[in-house]
Amino acid sequence: MNLEQVRQAYASVAELYIGLFGTSQQVHADDLAFIARHLAGRPGTVLDLGCGPGHITGYLRSLGADATGIDMVPEFIAHARAAHPSGRYQLGSIEDLKVANRSVAGILAWYSLIHLPPESLDGVLAEFRRAIAPAGALVLGVFDGDEVAAFDHKVVTAYRWPVDEISERLTRAGFTEVERLQRPSDGTHRPHAAIAAIATAG
Repeated sequence: MNLEQVRQAYASVAELYIGLFGTSQQVHADDLAFIARHLAGRPGTVLDLGCGPGHITGYLRSLGADATGIDMVPEFIAHARAAHPSGRYQLGSIEDLKVANRSVAGILAWYSLIHLPPESLDGVLAEFRRAIAPAGALVLGVFDGDEVAAFDHKVVTAYRWPVDEISERLTRAGFTEVERLQRPSDGTHRPHAAIAAIATAG
C-alpha cells in the first residue's frame, strides 16, 4: 500500500466521506478539547496534515491558531476551500512537507498516519521532527490496539497501533510525550488513542 493508492481510494469516496465526517460537530468533544489544548495557543504556523474536508483546520483557526490544512486528495482541498473560504488549504504529502527546517509551531496528524505501512512510520515522524521548531507540538490520532496489525478499513487498509509503541517511536524521533487520551470501543467506533508530544531541543 502506497500513498498514491490511498489518495485514489479516498478520492473515490470523497463525497460520502465529507457527508459523514466533514464538520467539527462530528468529532468527539474530548478529541476537540485535546487538539485545542495542545495546538490552539501556539504562536506560529500549525499544519493540519491529512486535513480531509478541512473541518479541524477550521476549528483551530476559529480558536486563533494560524492553521494550514494539507491533504493529498484534490476533492478534499476543493471542499475545504469552499467550506472555509478564510482558511488556507493546499495539496501536499505527509512524507515531504515542503517547509523549512524547524519552521512550524505544531503539527496535527489526526488519523492521517493510519494507512502508513508500519515500516514507513519512522521516516514520516522524522520528517515531522525536521519541520517542527524546538518545543513545538505534535498531536496524533490513531486506532488503538494490543499489537501493530492491519485491518479492513472502510476506505483502504489501515493499521492499529499500541499507544505505548507509538510513544516509543515518538521518543526515538525526537519528541517527548506530554499527554495521551484513550477511548475503548463503544460498539460503533474502534478503540481510539491520541498522543500529544513536544519536540525536544536539538
